[in-house]
Amino acid sequence: MADIGFDIPTDASEIGGEIYRLIETLYPICRSITGDGYRRTMEILGRFIPLQMHEVPSGTRVFDWTVPKEWNIRDAYIKGPKGDRIVDFQKSNLHVVSYSVPVNRVMSLEELRPHLFTLPDRPDWIPYRTSYYEENWGFCLRHRDYLALADGDYQVVIDSSLADGHLTYGELYLPGSEESEMLVSCHACHPSLCNDNLSGVAIATLLAARLGATPHRYSYRFLFAPGTIGAITWLALNEDKIANIRHGLVLAGLGDSGDLHYKKTRRGDAEIDRAVRHVLERSGSGHSIVDFDPYGYDERQYCSPGFDLPVGSLSRTPYATYPEYHTSADDLDFVKPDRLAGSYRTLLQVFDLLESNRAYTSLNPKCEPQLGRRGLYAAAEEDQRALLWVLNYSDGSHDLLDIAERSGLEFGLVYRAAMRLLDGNLLSRGGR
Repeated sequence: MADIGFDIPTDASEIGGEIYRLIETLYPICRSITGDGYRRTMEILGRFIPLQMHEVPSGTRVFDWTVPKEWNIRDAYIKGPKGDRIVDFQKSNLHVVSYSVPVNRVMSLEELRPHLFTLPDRPDWIPYRTSYYEENWGFCLRHRDYLALADGDYQVVIDSSLADGHLTYGELYLPGSEESEMLVSCHACHPSLCNDNLSGVAIATLLAARLGATPHRYSYRFLFAPGTIGAITWLALNEDKIANIRHGLVLAGLGDSGDLHYKKTRRGDAEIDRAVRHVLERSGSGHSIVDFDPYGYDERQYCSPGFDLPVGSLSRTPYATYPEYHTSADDLDFVKPDRLAGSYRTLLQVFDLLESNRAYTSLNPKCEPQLGRRGLYAAAEEDQRALLWVLNYSDGSHDLLDIAERSGLEFGLVYRAAMRLLDGNLLSRGGR
């Protein structure tokens, strides 16, 4: 895929390292769908981009949902019969079930067991569990540690709060020369999990920084919202902005070693679907493209039938299909700088294509114009074919991506042919 307008980096180590370092910075923070950990994360992103913070009060009705109470945690542990901390939140924030209510009790092992979660088939990993919408509490631990628990009394402490507060989300709007928008959305609510989804958060942040320094046709809206409830809240509070969304992508799981994976919009044939397919098919790398289904990340909110927005989802190994998913193994060793860089570069190529994709109208539609006397004859056969394809299909109803798809030519080649014809006064801008 040839680069057209944006300055797309070729040095994978430089941009990959930058993305990885941001993930390293965010990794220790205990995030959930609300709370100070989420705010801290948004504050760090604000060092890179001028992020606007939104606070939505608990109890706010958002369609069929209600913004929950705010959860914060300071410490949590289990002390064994000998008085030592056998499970310690300070060592891993995954040890506590997210949204656990406060606990300070002494109980027997039999009483404690129903509140303990492990992965018997992965005895050295800690699972990630949540209880957002049902008041409960629990701890997650390595199965080998669970098997070592002895009979006796255990002191169980969760120093947390669940009270009226706010749901926080971050938003950045970058106006372009047109009001039509590209929506880029990622969930930022998980604690110390790198691929899901610090990879999406870090890539979106550095994409926003790059686009903020670059002239662009479309306006870009970046959302860093808690999963599910965050996207629902944004949609409920911003229905007046929906009509401007021309393209959209949900970013998640972009740092593992798998091939890129694209899930189409609910429409299935939106311009963003065609653009991503064109880039991936010419990338020279393995990839997969699948139809929409209402299971996954926040594309299922944006593509709900009442909105049916043209929002697809880009990841690497698909949601919930790799062993490390929602476990402590999704750590700093699991994400790879070169894969992060490849995801970043692919996204810039998709944006580049969309920025350049327009429909044109031929000013000489009756038979082929004489290209030689205009200095437009191309010596290379592929360049000549591109000129003829653009001339033939520039009837105001076919955009350049249409022409690239029909001809089998690479989009950049078709785009450059159109620019030559436009400069030669054989095309005019206009059409759908």
